Amino acid sequence: MKKLLALLLAMGLIGSAMPVMAAENVPADPNGGGGDTSITTVEYDPAGIPDWAWSEMADGYAMGLFGDEIETSDRDKTVEQHQLDRMTQVVADKLALLGVEQRSGTGSFVLDTTRGGVLNALYMEALPYAFPGIDAGPVEFLSSLGVVRGDGAGDMGLDRPCTLLEAAVFANRLILALYDQQNAGSLGLLWKAEGNGNTLYLLGSIHTDRNNLYPFHRQLRDVITSAELAAFELDFNSQEGIDEFTAMQAYSDGTTLKDHIDSELYQEVIDALTPLGMTEAEIARLKPWALANTFTALSMLDETSGDNAMAIDLYVNARATNADIPVEGVETYAFQGRIFDDLSDEYQENYLTMNLAMYLGMDAAEDLSEEEKAAYEAALKEQDDAIDRWMDQWKRRDIQGFAGDYPKDDIQANTSDELNAKLFEGRDPNMIAWADRYLKQEGSHTGLLTVGAGHMIGNTGIVQGLRDLGYTVETVPVP
Repeated sequence: MKKLLALLLAMGLIGSAMPVMAAENVPADPNGGGGDTSITTVEYDPAGIPDWAWSEMADGYAMGLFGDEIETSDRDKTVEQHQLDRMTQVVADKLALLGVEQRSGTGSFVLDTTRGGVLNALYMEALPYAFPGIDAGPVEFLSSLGVVRGDGAGDMGLDRPCTLLEAAVFANRLILALYDQQNAGSLGLLWKAEGNGNTLYLLGSIHTDRNNLYPFHRQLRDVITSAELAAFELDFNSQEGIDEFTAMQAYSDGTTLKDHIDSELYQEVIDALTPLGMTEAEIARLKPWALANTFTALSMLDETSGDNAMAIDLYVNARATNADIPVEGVETYAFQGRIFDDLSDEYQENYLTMNLAMYLGMDAAEDLSEEEKAAYEAALKEQDDAIDRWMDQWKRRDIQGFAGDYPKDDIQANTSDELNAKLFEGRDPNMIAWADRYLKQEGSHTGLLTVGAGHMIGNTGIVQGLRDLGYTVETVPVP
């Protein structure tokens, strides 16, 4: 049980990261400039994201304001009502979490897909709360927050059609502005290491998205964008590395999954994944460890996960990359792949069985006795409760609570387990060595290292390792 709970903290599992957005100048912007909304074809064109939208993409995607359509020419078309409804619902859900005093404010506003109509719709989601200045009216309130800024002449372009991209930016700016106003947002498990005139922020990641993780607090967002270098367990922007890892997950010797696991387990895997859109042929190509990791990632999600389920490290990578901050990986895809690929066939089958059962929940307990079902249900609840605690500790920056709750010592002590022996052995020292090299460099530099939170804590972790080397490492104060 504890081994399963530890997995996503210890490993930088590969997920579907939001493609990096490079930009070129286009005429439309949310501050009032005109734009061509006559496009009738849909083209994949992430390079068309304009300069002013770069900084909005990671947050908007993570919060579920939009999906992959933002990377196509659809973003330059007039926002459709169902798209606007999705955005206003996200805004409503995020503002409700702030706990701001509610009020009886109401109003009558034109709601359409013009820029003014979109601003009215967003304003209505803030209207039930006692935010400072809320009674000034839609344009005045939103402009005071920097949601809409107008062109050089002060023209807001309220009567022209609002594009999907503009609407997304408006919604994103509103959420972030009100969270910043209320000193709210996820804080993260964050330390600051200093030495030789250099600063390295250490962010412990949990490789999932749940418990209403987004948005991040402004302090944490600023730490990301102020870094000169962002390092992760892996370079998420390395297509070569991703291709290498993908190849390691699949059989290349002419065999398939059916040749390596029990026939009953094989069918259970097929039955579990085909409803998610995978064909049996696609599933059968994959090795048990790859499928087990898939079920682990899926079992970490719940109803609080964002529509795009953007894990912490992938968000940090997107935000840093879109700000033109260089990124690099401390480990390689081949190294992480071998952690699993070198597991014995027997272990891989058991690993898949366990993770599939966790994903299926009580559906996997149909053939158990009532006593066994009760024990199994309790185990599932223990897993879910632990993840909830870790996520809440992450959001509050409760480092002491997390360090006491996360079973790193138990994992390291169980050396008889094949996977346990690989999760931390050699990895913590390698990460400490990378941080040491960064802090030893000449000059005055500021960087950010984001790796699994399990690597940060404990006697063998990065924080203690850097302290042992003589560096000053302190928890970043909560603002």
